[in-house]
Amino acid sequence: MTVLRQPTLSVSEVAADSGVAPSAVRFYESHGIVTAVRTTGNQRRFDTSAACRIQVAKLAQRVGLSVREIAELFTDLPPDPQPEDWQRVAGQLVTEVEQRVRHLKAQLAAMESGAKLCEIGRAEPAR
Repeated sequence: MTVLRQPTLSVSEVAADSGVAPSAVRFYESHGIVTAVRTTGNQRRFDTSAACRIQVAKLAQRVGLSVREIAELFTDLPPDPQPEDWQRVAGQLVTEVEQRVRHLKAQLAAMESGAKLCEIGRAEPAR
């Protein structure tokens, strides 16, 4: 049975633990990457998984995922993620990165083919 941790960390504590500015913690909260509860004094309090979530989000951003895609990746992540939960997220990230690398290699090959760039651009399907 998973025991939920009480949200006890302030914005500045999460920021320090995750290596980001406090404004970044609020940014990630506004996009659903981390979740806070409000105290009676209206202060945000985060659980101990918040810093890890932000660090994973930063990694995912470095490999090209948008904040929206990261929030979707975290949709099924429980409030108190266990190692197997993070392993599932890692597997999804690896799959996504491999797909992006394949796509980039195909684009590079097309650019090196000698074809006109405007023709290569036209061949790309709309997103």
